[in-house]
Amino acid sequence: MIKQPIGIFDSGVGGTSIWKEIHALLPYENSIYLADSINAPYGPKGKDKILELSIKNTEFLIKKNCKLIVIACNTATTNAISVLREKYSIPIIGIEPAIKPAALNTKTKAIGILATKGTLSSSLFHHTSNLYANGVTIVEQIGEGIVQLIESGELTSIEMEALLKSYLKPMLDANIDYLVLGCTHYPYLVPMLIKLLPKDVKIIDSGLAVAKQTQSILEQHNLLNTELLKPKNEFYTNLENTKVMQSLLGPTFDVDYLDF
Repeated sequence: MIKQPIGIFDSGVGGTSIWKEIHALLPYENSIYLADSINAPYGPKGKDKILELSIKNTEFLIKKNCKLIVIACNTATTNAISVLREKYSIPIIGIEPAIKPAALNTKTKAIGILATKGTLSSSLFHHTSNLYANGVTIVEQIGEGIVQLIESGELTSIEMEALLKSYLKPMLDANIDYLVLGCTHYPYLVPMLIKLLPKDVKIIDSGLAVAKQTQSILEQHNLLNTELLKPKNEFYTNLENTKVMQSLLGPTFDVDYLDF
């Protein structure tokens, strides 16, 4: 089983930011990445629809003989992971916004979180906030329109910069010193965010933590690939945006269209 791939799914191309962290930490692991871009973004969808899509994605990866599944989507994690873990015996790893480190380290006692509606309205998000952010002001902002721009290849567009400026203003007015990125698409915005934010505002996401958790779970289940061979990495999208995903991954990786 150690040679079987790690399965990763997201509502679109954004979860490739998580794949990159996993690949950097575990460079010999085979992997299969599924972008459900035709249904992106998941954020505005209701819990039932998010669960339905998450089950569909999970079963696709199980049929591909994946040994572990990473939900590289904050919205899918917060709305579906508990059901998925009850339904399937395969190890499943999720992702949620890095509120804890931001809340524990803030000096101004104010942090910003940029996330989807589905994440910000979830019970898991509110549970985490209540657990770690007592006495800390959390400025929540739904990143409406961001995912669509990234999925259509408009990562560095004028429209994107205008959106980010409007979303950051209330956070800066509240004197935040941490910005938490609560969607796996958003790490691709870091270069632009660095230009727009004061130097004393730190940007954090959950990518490295997910990669370390993936390694830990593989070790616990004796599933870590110990063969130091070049891995097989497969990337699929169900929308005609293969070029967009390839631009994020780099020219050495192929992306295939999948009618899914």
